[in-house]
Amino acid sequence: MSERVACVDIGSTWTKAALVELPTGRLVETRQAPTTPDDVVAGVLDATAGWDAPVRACSSAGGGLRLAVVGYEELISAEAGHRAALSAGARVVHVAAGRLDDAALQRLGEAAPDVVLLVGGTDGGDAAVLRHNAAALGGWERSVPVVLAGNAAVRDEVAGQLADAGRPVTAVDNVLPDIGRLAPEPARAAIRDVFLTHVIGGDRLSTDPRLREWVRAVTPDAVLDGVAALAALRAGDEVPGVLVLDVGGATTDVHCVPAADAEQTSLARSAVGVPARRRTVEGDLGVQASAGALREAALAEGLDAPGEDPLALGEAAAVVALRRHLRAEAAYGPGGASARGVGLVVLSGGVFRHAEPAAVQGVVARLAADRGGAGGVLAGTRVVVDSRYVLAAAGLLSGDAPDALAGLLTGLLSAHGAGSAS
Repeated sequence: MSERVACVDIGSTWTKAALVELPTGRLVETRQAPTTPDDVVAGVLDATAGWDAPVRACSSAGGGLRLAVVGYEELISAEAGHRAALSAGARVVHVAAGRLDDAALQRLGEAAPDVVLLVGGTDGGDAAVLRHNAAALGGWERSVPVVLAGNAAVRDEVAGQLADAGRPVTAVDNVLPDIGRLAPEPARAAIRDVFLTHVIGGDRLSTDPRLREWVRAVTPDAVLDGVAALAALRAGDEVPGVLVLDVGGATTDVHCVPAADAEQTSLARSAVGVPARRRTVEGDLGVQASAGALREAALAEGLDAPGEDPLALGEAAAVVALRRHLRAEAAYGPGGASARGVGLVVLSGGVFRHAEPAAVQGVVARLAADRGGAGGVLAGTRVVVDSRYVLAAAGLLSGDAPDALAGLLTGLLSAHGAGSAS
C-alpha cells in the first residue's frame, strides 16, 4: 500500500506544502498558506490541514540562515569559506579577511549573523591568523556559534580555545586543504546542523517542539539538492546542466549545477577550486518585502524600474540576479560555467507559478534578449516553470526516497513549460 508524505517549505511570506505519494512520487496535492511569523508552526498546520501524513520541512522564514565568514585573506581562504557557505544554503551577510580587531568585530556584530564560519590557511600552513581570530571570537560579546573549518594542524587547539571561552563550536575538515582544492561538504553539513540546532531548535520561529522534528534543512539547501538530482536525472541529455531562478518575496536565489563536460572544457581553475554545485542569494531582490531595493537594483543595472505588477517585478529580479550570478561565476573561468553548461532553465516562485503561460513566455523572450549576461544563458535553452513548486520537495526526498524523487522530477520535466528561448 502506498504512503504519503507532506513536504513543506516555510518561507518568509508563504508556507508551501506538497503532498507526495510514496514510492511513486506522484504529486497528490499542493497548497499554500501565509507564513505566521509569530509562530511558524501555525502556518504549517494551515497548509497541511486534513492531510494524514508525516511532515518533513525546510525553512527560510525570518530571513533563513544568516552566516558570516571570517578567513585568513580575502582572495583564497575567505573566498573558499564564502563559496562553502553559499553551497550550504546560507545567506552570507558578512565576509571578513585578516586579523579581527575591534572595528572588524563591530562590523561583524552589525551584520547580526546566526553563525560564524571560521576558516584560514591550508592544512599545515600558517596558523597565526586563525589562532588570533579564534581568540577574538572567544572574547566577542555576542554568543554566536562557530563552525571551524580551517587549518587541520591546529583544529583541536583552536576548537579548545573557543570552547574554553564558552563559544559553541563545531570543528570539521578544512574547506581549503590545499591551494586549488575546495572541500565544502564537511562545512556544509556542519552549517546545516548548526542551523537546525540553534535557529530551528531555538525560539526565534516557534517554541513548538514539532518544528525541530519537521525541519531538515534551510530552504535554499533543499532546493539545491533538488537541482542536483534534476541534473543527475538529465545525465543522458546533450547538455544536462540545470540553472534555477527562484524569485521570492524577500530574496532571489540562483542555483546552478552545470554539465561536467563544460567544467572540463571551458574553465580555468581558480585558486580555490570549483564546486560542482553552487548558488548565489540576493537579499535585496524580492517582489514583496524587498521590492523597493529591487527597483533601486534594476536602475543600477541600467534597467527600467518595475512598477507594481508582480510579474514585472519578478522579471527584474530574475535579470538582476542572473547577471550578478554570472559575474560571480566569472571567477570560475572565461565565460562562466553557467553560460556554457546549462541545458535547462527552471523558473520558480509564485510570480511565475501564478502567471498566464503567454505572459511567462514574454518574460523568457525578454530574458533571452538581455545583453547584460542573462541572454547568454537563456537564448536557445529549454525553459520550464516549476508550476507546482516541487524542487524543494524533491530536495527533502533526496536522502531516503530515491524512487519518489525520480517520479516527482520526471513530472516536472514532462510538464508543459515556457518553451525554448530564441
